[in-house]
Amino acid sequence: MSAVIWLLISLPLGAGAVLGVTGTRCNRLAPALGVAVAVATLGVAVAAAVTRPQSSAPLFAGMRAGLAVDGLSAFMVVTVAAVTTAVLAFAAGEFGPDENRGRLFGLMLVFSGAMLVTVTATTLPLLLMAWEVMGATSWALIGYWWRRPERVRAADTAFLTTRTADLGLYLAAGAAVAGGAGSLDLRALPDAPSPWLHVITGGVVVAALGKSAQLPFSFWLSRAMQGPSPVSALLHSATMVAAGAYLLLRLHPLLAATGWAGPLVAWTGAVTALFLGVVAVAQRDLKQLLAASTSSQLGFMVLAAGSGGIAAGTTQLVAHAATKSGLFLAAGAWLTALGTKHLPALRGAARTYRLLGTAFTVGALTLAGLPPLSLWAAKDEVLASAYAESTGLYAVGLAAAAVAAVYSIKALWYVTQPLPDDPEAGYDTERDGTRRTARTTPAPLLVLTFAAAVLGVLALPGPASWLKRLVGAPDEPSPKPWEVGLSAGVAFAAAGLAWWWASRPAPVPRPAVRWARGWLHLERAAHTVVVRPVLGLARALAVFDDRVVDGAVRQVARGGLATARIAGRVDDGIDAAVRQTARGGLAGARLAGRVDDGGIDAAVDAVAAGARGLGRAARRPQTGLLHQYYAQAALGFAVLVLIVLLVR
Repeated sequence: MSAVIWLLISLPLGAGAVLGVTGTRCNRLAPALGVAVAVATLGVAVAAAVTRPQSSAPLFAGMRAGLAVDGLSAFMVVTVAAVTTAVLAFAAGEFGPDENRGRLFGLMLVFSGAMLVTVTATTLPLLLMAWEVMGATSWALIGYWWRRPERVRAADTAFLTTRTADLGLYLAAGAAVAGGAGSLDLRALPDAPSPWLHVITGGVVVAALGKSAQLPFSFWLSRAMQGPSPVSALLHSATMVAAGAYLLLRLHPLLAATGWAGPLVAWTGAVTALFLGVVAVAQRDLKQLLAASTSSQLGFMVLAAGSGGIAAGTTQLVAHAATKSGLFLAAGAWLTALGTKHLPALRGAARTYRLLGTAFTVGALTLAGLPPLSLWAAKDEVLASAYAESTGLYAVGLAAAAVAAVYSIKALWYVTQPLPDDPEAGYDTERDGTRRTARTTPAPLLVLTFAAAVLGVLALPGPASWLKRLVGAPDEPSPKPWEVGLSAGVAFAAAGLAWWWASRPAPVPRPAVRWARGWLHLERAAHTVVVRPVLGLARALAVFDDRVVDGAVRQVARGGLATARIAGRVDDGIDAAVRQTARGGLAGARLAGRVDDGGIDAAVDAVAAGARGLGRAARRPQTGLLHQYYAQAALGFAVLVLIVLLVR
């Protein structure tokens, strides 16, 4: 059975690497090959979910690379593979032969394979490797149109922000080794002794919150919207942003072992769900609205992980993956057809493209949490876990659910309005629209829409009990009838108010609107608190290197050159004296010439050559690179230690 799990990860990783390397040489076949590999991976994922294979192999001394499909990861491997298949099928018609389709489909397959390793890894080293590959490929996918500087800057921002948070996993791994967990098995982490247990937990929490775009890291998700729409659908539904929430669900025993991590994670998720929901309400760009709603919806998963709702968080994750990927694909299809994603310019888009409009309507109503659709049932499960933990958590989560209805209905209101008198005036603001949708658009969109609508069955009493046993949380609380009724009433009331107020100016101060529309100015705060001090320190170190370290090296080189010049002058003087003595007598001259040429002059030349060589050697270490100076210093210290040891 271990062959199944190795095939599950090697199929997308291997095929993706080959497609990515071939690039434009495989442009015609890349979409078909990519979709075929994705379908095969989905079949293997279903087989893995049924058979639950596991395997391990030696990695480092005392450490193994472990893979396993259990109850929790069984849901994830199928979800990741299914969303990847739908997105690649959609992308097959969105990218023409003038694009590098081999690179695009190859990177998306490699990314998907890294995500599959992430959700099946049972040891920290393998998880770290997959985490890194996922981050690197996400950077390449967001900056896919690398000839446009603003898209490259957006990719850099997303990459550097998540990489900063990812350092927490390295801290956790180091603390686990220091605490005696030599195998770095994820199941052994909660048994680490204090204080290493708290360091491990803190590192994992920071890395997970950063990857899932939770506060204060949320702003990177806004910049990631510069990538192609299929990339947004893949990265920001079931894969990259879901990885952090999945890790917290997977390592809930670690959170519970500390006492402080669970409440911290739960409150972070609840506050993110509320505040990023407000950010979504303020957006006038459809992809930005969907991005902010992604952070908000992931907040519910993080809330579930912190409050012990493992099955609830899993249901929310799966339902959100189908819903959000479908919405992103619909937004991408409109962007291709109309050349804009500005909400006022999309008035009537659902009426013009009825299939897209129907799919978007179902997705938006699902995102709003309206019954009986899937996210309503999933949120009730999450809120039940929050209520069991804290009434305050439940209240914040319920408020966030109301805000979710507002931003979802806002987007729906715009696209379902009658067409304006001159709709063309708002089109083609970002690209030249094709005024049509690709032939590959309907099938994946309808499948995702159907899944978004019906996945709420996982929250029904029978399936919910089965899911709780499957993920190892049989005692997880279920929502009471009054909770179900209250959440439904809140969702309908918020949706009705949002529809009624959609055409009216919001009774909110303009500074608050600008603050929310600017994603709480989190990126500006990051630049003030982190980026500028780091750049200032780098400049100061560069000045110190140029004027002190490099200056000292230059002075040594100048000294060597001066010594060489002095030695040359001495050589010239001695040579002149010898020649004068040689003129005094032929025999003496011959003898002196032999002595001079064969002895003194050769010795003096050797001294001069040596001095010149010392000068040149003194200039060679002047690379201007601080890490090479450190390496030279370390080598010098090593030689000194060796001399001391030999002398003793």
